[in-house]
Amino acid sequence: MRHRLRYILILLLSLSIITLYWPMNNSDCNSEAILASKTTKFQVHATKVIVQPWHGRHHVYGIFMIPDQYKQAQFFVLTVKGAGSYCSKQFGYQKNFNDIFAEPGTYLLRKFIRTRTALRLILQGLYSQINDKQNWTLTFPELKVGQHNS
Repeated sequence: MRHRLRYILILLLSLSIITLYWPMNNSDCNSEAILASKTTKFQVHATKVIVQPWHGRHHVYGIFMIPDQYKQAQFFVLTVKGAGSYCSKQFGYQKNFNDIFAEPGTYLLRKFIRTRTALRLILQGLYSQINDKQNWTLTFPELKVGQHNS
């Protein structure tokens, strides 16, 4: 009986912590607000797109070359035509992915869409649409004056 009570208390504590901290993760990141904003935005299309969902998770993504000044941006929005828009926080600056090397003054971001979303689009006959790098866009909100320092 004591063990069951202990497990229930641990479960309730875990759920409480998750519930309290979950909204804080992306509370400032609102893709619709960023995209609808009238302020200046920086947008970049994918340098390369990989669409191979039959290999499993993490095989549908775009690689983007971003100017170094945008390392300071907290959020950006990934938009893939037909798949929707996703707000995301930045992390993991890379200089190369899949034989693509960042040019001087830039870094690379690799952003994924869900495998099931890609499979749904492929079954709808939209493989060429999600495989087109012009249909993958990252949108960064305007940087504040103090954010331009690298």
